[in-house]
Amino acid sequence: MTRLTAPFLDDPALGQVLAALAAQGAQALIVGGAVRNALLGEPVADVDISTSARPEETVRLAEAAGLRSVPTGIEHGTVTVIADGRGFEVTSFRRDVETDGRRAVVAYSDRIEDDAQRRDFTMNALYATASGEVLDPVGGLPDLAARRLRFVGDPRARIAEDYLRILRFFRLLAWYGREADLHALAACRELRQGLAGISKERIGHEMRKLLDAPDPSPAMALMAEAGVLPLVLPGADASDLPDLVEVEREYGTGALPCWPRRLALLGAPNPAGALRLSRDEARTQDRIAQALAMPAPAAAYRLGRANAAQSVLIRAARGDRPAFGWCHELARGAAAKFPLTARDLMPELSGPALGEALRRAEDAFVESDFTLPPEALLRIALQQEARA
Repeated sequence: MTRLTAPFLDDPALGQVLAALAAQGAQALIVGGAVRNALLGEPVADVDISTSARPEETVRLAEAAGLRSVPTGIEHGTVTVIADGRGFEVTSFRRDVETDGRRAVVAYSDRIEDDAQRRDFTMNALYATASGEVLDPVGGLPDLAARRLRFVGDPRARIAEDYLRILRFFRLLAWYGREADLHALAACRELRQGLAGISKERIGHEMRKLLDAPDPSPAMALMAEAGVLPLVLPGADASDLPDLVEVEREYGTGALPCWPRRLALLGAPNPAGALRLSRDEARTQDRIAQALAMPAPAAAYRLGRANAAQSVLIRAARGDRPAFGWCHELARGAAAKFPLTARDLMPELSGPALGEALRRAEDAFVESDFTLPPEALLRIALQQEARA
């Protein structure tokens, strides 16, 4: 018997919810990512619960125990039960009746085996009792021990239930796997066109999480070989990604987020459209791309120190290693102050001519590595007008 030891098992709020559900004989189990991560020694973010109780019974049992419930996903069999001010998602055992590749029609079940069969991967179909006993209906424990990512049952059938599972396969491989099941890879390649029916928002959500993995490069390489990467992110090239991961380890990235830098490295011409990035995320991609086209101090001045730093790491991954002291160079660029203002050029200039003169002088200031004094900049700003 495999027994789980994890801090969340001692959580009084979780205990209240599990006890409330089991009070009249229903089965109540911790399921999925919490069990998987605890067994791997990885951090656990959310604890989800699976139960043989129907949703309306879950509500009744929670209320009988003095707990509040919210029907957050009642159409999918999910009720959020509130204990000690925190919400726990409780989902009834289900089995698939039919699916169109994006959503499934389900029926409730009393059997954990039915619930396990409709889950995506064997390492996600692990359950644990309140005391920590692990239940493994589909053989997920050997796969987890080998870090082998395998679909539950027929991979083609699982993918056909929701084509986004193709991207989930590569994302979970990046985070938790060392070995990809060959049947799973073949199914991902064969059915990849099904992703055309998935919203770009959902695809972008998976890609962000995939690129945030400690080292997504092996999974991304397989994704490219399977023809999935060019489908979801046209024009992307992941060949330099292993070098970027190595550069990140060598130089350290501090508080800089990983996925925007890694996405920029891929060089896709329209990442914002392909992944439905937010306005701020799209702006960041544009600024990193601009920073790659100019010296790092100038990029820090014009586009911000963080975007310039991202560009330095990307260039290093492509073989252009920065000189010693590059962080100080970025700080110098970011701190540089253009010494002219519009008032310095008035009343000689006004309107569009004033703006153009300021831009001309500022370009010269940046090209001089921020060394030109105000007098020289003033001459540059006015010289074209004088010739005119």
